[in-house]
This record gives sequence, C-alpha cells and structure tokens, in this order.
Amino acid sequence: MVRMSPRSDVKSPQEAATQAPPSQTLSRGIRALEILAEAERPLSIAELAEALGVHRSVAYRILRTLEDHSLLIRDDSGRVQPGPGLAVLARGVSRNLQTAALPELTQLANTLHMTAFLTVWDHQECVTLVTVEPRHSGAALAQHPGSRHPIGIGAPGIAIQSTMTEDRWRQVGAGIPYRPEAHEARRIGYATSHDEVIAGLSSIAAPIHVPGGRPAAIAVVYIRLDQDADAVGKELAASAIRIEGQLA
Repeated sequence: MVRMSPRSDVKSPQEAATQAPPSQTLSRGIRALEILAEAERPLSIAELAEALGVHRSVAYRILRTLEDHSLLIRDDSGRVQPGPGLAVLARGVSRNLQTAALPELTQLANTLHMTAFLTVWDHQECVTLVTVEPRHSGAALAQHPGSRHPIGIGAPGIAIQSTMTEDRWRQVGAGIPYRPEAHEARRIGYATSHDEVIAGLSSIAAPIHVPGGRPAAIAVVYIRLDQDADAVGKELAASAIRIEGQLA
C-alpha cells in the first residue's frame, strides 16, 4: 500500500478565505455606495464612472445591480443617489447598541441643546452611527450619520482609546499613537477636544464598553465658548454607564 503524505499546499477553508483575492466588482460596488453617500447631490452616471475610475458601461452595470437591491435610486433626470435599502442595512448595524443609545441621545440633545451622536470604531476612523438634534433649537450643529474622521483626533477617538491601556492600544491600534489625553479620560470618564476635527468646534465624548465588540463613544458637538465642559462630560459619562447597563 502506498501512503500518501499530506500535501503542504492544501489549505484549510479559513486559510483559503484569508488568502483569496478580493472581488474587484464587489469592491467597486461598495466604493460606488461610499461615493454616493459622501456626495452633496445626486450624481450622473458619467460623474460616478469618473469617480470610480472606470468606463461608463462598467459603472452602469454596477448601478443596475445596486438598483435591483434598492441600494440606490435614480431620479427623473437619471441621476443616482443612495436608496432606501441602505437604511434597512444600517438599521442592523450594532442594533443593540443603537437601541440602548437612542433614548440617551435624545435626552442629552434636548437637555443640553446640542447635537448628540453615537460613534463606533471602524479601522482607523470613528464613524457616526446615530445622531439626534435638539428640538426647538435652530442653532444646533449638524452631525450626519455616516460621517467619519480619523480616530487619532477628536473627543470620540480619545474616548474610544481610553477604554484600553496604552499597551493594549499598541497591539490593536494599527500604529495610531495613543493620545496622552486618553489617560485622563480613562480616569474621569470623558474626553474633550477643541478645534481638531472641524475648526472652531468643540466636542465632549464618553466611552462605551461594548461586550464582545469594539468600543464606542457617545458625544456632543458645540460652538459655545462659555460651555461648562465638566458638567456636560459628567452627564455624558452617566449616559454611557446607563447604555452599558442595557448592553450587559
């Protein structure tokens, strides 16, 4: 009987999945959605094709597929914009976290008369997941869901870093420096920043420990120079603790 020795080039399903080349078509479709989400107005197919760096016929095939799944829609002039299918997908992102945070965001926005929002850690960025603007306030600053900024700047990023020790951040932070302010945020329960993400704006954020998931932060953004940052920070920290209680 001839015994066959194991082949060294046979890979497990997990290894094969890790080493498999990415799908160019899928990548282009996702990038198309990102471009449309960031655009300030609906785009023509030609404009989107240029932004993608592909021929118009390629862009058209991608858009037809996305349109079939309601991920984008076209208006009467043929311009494309994000579709309602994206809202359905977004609703499932960190569903429990969104559910726990929304009442706290609403309370903070209406009590502090500031826009309150929830951010999550996504690779090297903070992404706004949910935002609530105060009622009966025409001066509130807008913070749109899906907006993002580097995690190394701004109060939400500092707050997220503060959920970890500096040594732990070195292991998972993809080379992004650990902010010295994260040590203080770790001690007092909230972080502050001014003039970092957007010139002239200040932000305060409190970290949220998410069981089994990446840390998040609840935050407010404002422009008033006479704001008592400590008082706001303590309210945010209390809200963060209540949210964590709902997630436990």
